Amino acid sequence: MDKQQFFNGAVFDAWRWFGAHLGGGGAVFRTFAPNASRITLTGAMNGWTETDLHQDGRSGFWEVSVPGTQAGQLYKYRIYAADGSVTEHCDPYGFAMELRPACCSIVTDLEEYRFTDDAWMQARSADPDAPLNIYEMHLGSWQRNSEDANGWFTYEQLADRLIPYLLDGGYTHVEFLPLSEHPFDGSWGYQNTGFFAPTARYGSPAQLKQLIDRLHNAGFGAIMDFVPVHFAVDSYGLAKFDGTPLYEYPNDAVGVSEWGSYNFNHSRREVRCFLQSAANYWLEEFHFDGLRMDAVSRLIYWQGDEKRGINGDTLDFLKGMNRGLKARHPSALLIAEDSTAYPGVTRPLDEGGLGFDYKWDLGWMHDTLEFCQTQPDLRPHSRGKLLWSMHYFANERYLLPLSHDEVVHGKASIVQKMWGADEKDKYAQARTMYLYMFAHPGKKLNFMGNELGQLYEWNEAGTLDGALAERPFHLFFHSLCRTYRDNPALHCDYAPDSFSWADSRADVPSLIGMVRRGHGETLLALCNFGSDPAVYDGPLGDTPSLLLHTDLIEFGGDTEEGELNTELPLILPPYSGMLLRIE
Repeated sequence: MDKQQFFNGAVFDAWRWFGAHLGGGGAVFRTFAPNASRITLTGAMNGWTETDLHQDGRSGFWEVSVPGTQAGQLYKYRIYAADGSVTEHCDPYGFAMELRPACCSIVTDLEEYRFTDDAWMQARSADPDAPLNIYEMHLGSWQRNSEDANGWFTYEQLADRLIPYLLDGGYTHVEFLPLSEHPFDGSWGYQNTGFFAPTARYGSPAQLKQLIDRLHNAGFGAIMDFVPVHFAVDSYGLAKFDGTPLYEYPNDAVGVSEWGSYNFNHSRREVRCFLQSAANYWLEEFHFDGLRMDAVSRLIYWQGDEKRGINGDTLDFLKGMNRGLKARHPSALLIAEDSTAYPGVTRPLDEGGLGFDYKWDLGWMHDTLEFCQTQPDLRPHSRGKLLWSMHYFANERYLLPLSHDEVVHGKASIVQKMWGADEKDKYAQARTMYLYMFAHPGKKLNFMGNELGQLYEWNEAGTLDGALAERPFHLFFHSLCRTYRDNPALHCDYAPDSFSWADSRADVPSLIGMVRRGHGETLLALCNFGSDPAVYDGPLGDTPSLLLHTDLIEFGGDTEEGELNTELPLILPPYSGMLLRIE
């Protein structure tokens, strides 16, 4: 590693030098702690005694070679601060850690697993006209393992169960909530201590690589949530690593986040190298196909507050990281979870943008769910909530999310959010809302359980109700996903002529019509959000064919196959939708 480039903030592969690296009959351990007075290594390789690391002058770079070190051995650093205090820390660049509450780092051979996904990696593309339907999931609560004390399956066991499910469901990608090591289950992985260590909850780094390899060989992309804004406050982690605020701000007013974690000090070039190397590490070493960047608003504005103004240092860091990642992995997807109206999030960096491939459309999400929570007789007055998104949609490349954040903390599950007390009506409205979502321009993301039509919130300590997989709503959702995958007009999201509102009768305000065009195909989606039947008598083409009807009996509705009609006027039952190919 070029140490001057490290101090300049230009390094993207710092893990290749820092951390514990096997070779020559032992291992070399390196860390960065410019304000420490002494650092020792303690672990299985020295009988848990103390072996001193040596500093290169006063550079802050410390290292020691320990003969006989083997993969799998535990270790920690003891950091002696200038004030005489001593704190044990895990390795900031450690490649594996013990299962919480234990916190030692583990010597790891990153070459243990060999990927077999060359064909996938060579063919991988970030083409915005390709289908992108993401299944977002929390690995620990997707399914429960009765043979494990914590109820977890390993990465390898999950592959056996997940891949057939994705195949049946018609998804294109799976997105994992953060898999970096974290001490508190209830943080869902968003408060990390091991930014280079896959969580031990589900197995080893080699097992995670195998999971991704198998996903690729089955035709699925893998995306991971990445947390570049803050980290866990646990004393064995990054907090006051060398006895001083090395990774965090020295002032608690800006150093402590709203989640009670420590904010990274992105103005420090060494911190930039740490984070952008971590992002590159997951793409390079684990072959992830993309990163969903968490809390991007906090990288644009001071603590995410637009009124406090742009944070120039964090914004510069974000631009530099995205530029470096795209240069190294042009086909990987960079996705921004950003709730602000900051312009150009998905514009190329050379054109003044931030260089993301996609941005979550949180405005669409809130407007759509608020509309569906409105009682039907008032929905005509709220129709603009469903129309407004297309006033700004051309500004960015948007992704439409119904994510984990929308089904926790008293917000209710997606189906339960629908208006009314009658379960049948709630499911009918949810089916129509989902047709609206998949016909609307933008890539798609749904959190696990949404596809099952759960009526209760997600809980990371619980699991999904597998019995719901046999219910009609699940059949509908997976039919919708496959319809999306198989019809290319639904993938052409960002061309000016790919979308238009369909002509419909002004006296039927609860009927929403959308025309989608692309790749020689034209589709018409009609969604009746009213409690009464709706009539569509607008253009339909000469030979329309029905692709999907949300009110079929097999989906939980009331319409039989023999009752389907593709001639004008089309009559849509209450809370129902239709998707037709008209060219």
